[in-house]
Amino acid sequence: MLIFGFVELSGLILLSVQAHVPQLKPPKCNMATDGEKCEEAKGVKSLIFFVALYLVALGSGCVKPNMIAHGADQFNIQTKKLSTYFNAAYFAFSVGELIALTLLIWIQTHAGMYVGFGLSAAAMAMGLITLVSGTLYYRNKPPQGSIFTPIAQVLVAAILKRKQTCPSNPNSNCSMLQTQRFRFLDKACIKNDGNNRRKESPWRLCSVSQVEKVKILIAVIPVFGCTIVFNTILAQLQTFSVQQGSAMDTQLTNPLHIPPASLQSIPYIMLIFILPLYHKFFVPFATNITGHESGISPLQRIGSGLFLATFSMISAAVMEKKRRESALHSGKTISIFWITPQFLIFGLSEMLTAVGLIEFFYKQSLNRMQSFFTAITYCSYSFGFYLSSVLVSLVNKITSASSNAGGWLSYNDLNKNRLDLFYWLLAVLSFLNFVNYLFWARWHSHHSSLPPQPAALSKDGGYENIP
Repeated sequence: MLIFGFVELSGLILLSVQAHVPQLKPPKCNMATDGEKCEEAKGVKSLIFFVALYLVALGSGCVKPNMIAHGADQFNIQTKKLSTYFNAAYFAFSVGELIALTLLIWIQTHAGMYVGFGLSAAAMAMGLITLVSGTLYYRNKPPQGSIFTPIAQVLVAAILKRKQTCPSNPNSNCSMLQTQRFRFLDKACIKNDGNNRRKESPWRLCSVSQVEKVKILIAVIPVFGCTIVFNTILAQLQTFSVQQGSAMDTQLTNPLHIPPASLQSIPYIMLIFILPLYHKFFVPFATNITGHESGISPLQRIGSGLFLATFSMISAAVMEKKRRESALHSGKTISIFWITPQFLIFGLSEMLTAVGLIEFFYKQSLNRMQSFFTAITYCSYSFGFYLSSVLVSLVNKITSASSNAGGWLSYNDLNKNRLDLFYWLLAVLSFLNFVNYLFWARWHSHHSSLPPQPAALSKDGGYENIP
């Protein structure tokens, strides 16, 4: 984590230096008026820029999931404090996002990009110093090799022994227990009786704990998949909704205007206020009703967030229709405040879904894999944004072929596009995704609650338990 923290820091420093030194960047140019005449960065300038970006991306991508998992490692997994930690961690994340989308943008606009990158580097350096200062007090889990090798061993062993039959009367003296889902993987535990003294290869004989880890990994994939559409909606709020804001009246008071890019800060402003209230009032209230230490289970929290995301897109569609009709029929530009409900609803949705997903993954009975599961929550963002670009291209292609007026999103002018219909499409997809999630959440809860069976299978009716 420290290594990649310094990688990210070096990328931010490199960006700051390039933004400050004239020899390392193209000449100044106004993109709004002289877009075609602006000189593109090439050669060494381009190389430095992309190296810096990839350093920041690599460092951030490795630091974030490990930071969350490392903090959670300081608590016992079945304690109420763990849920409190996840809420606090996301609160801190929201504060950072809010500062970046408001104060940092203002500083970069008025003082220069190099000042913004420099302040980011300074904040990163302070964070690393704080992290290092507590090294002696942390509860550390030493690395124990790749997590992918045991997974591959289970799959290979199960395939090699696919023709063997699991015994119907397992040995009841085994200390390990085995769940009943994905029983075909249990064959990876069957021990051949050809030579009991000869130790089988780990690629032919696996421990029960290995098999159970693979079962859990497979079981959580559908839950993970349901959050991809959720992050596709997030992509719209960071692209089309900002474009909507640019086509609206951004004036707050006579001298003060709201930058459309700062609209992305609205969910985080809401999170900063809602998260403490959620933890202080809702969790104790819900705990008295449900008996759950977190108020509601992580799966229920994720489902509530996915359900609310649908209404964020409904609000966006209704508002865009009003904005478009006002601009086309009456020539009026409505206030940017009309766009805030979709961001507010999504902020509440994100608080439920994002924190619930991290808590759900971390609480799976998988030692050594907490950081991996935390990391794949960020993969959901990547898949969601990629799906967004695919969906935009697909919608444009289909609607262009069925209409002579062009596709829904073909033009740079929002008044010529049908962004409202695209938002309605996303609302439908979001609701269908929620229904799909309900099926998988119910399936996961049902199979997780089934009583496990004694494990350690062997070919003659015994079971093999490998530590």
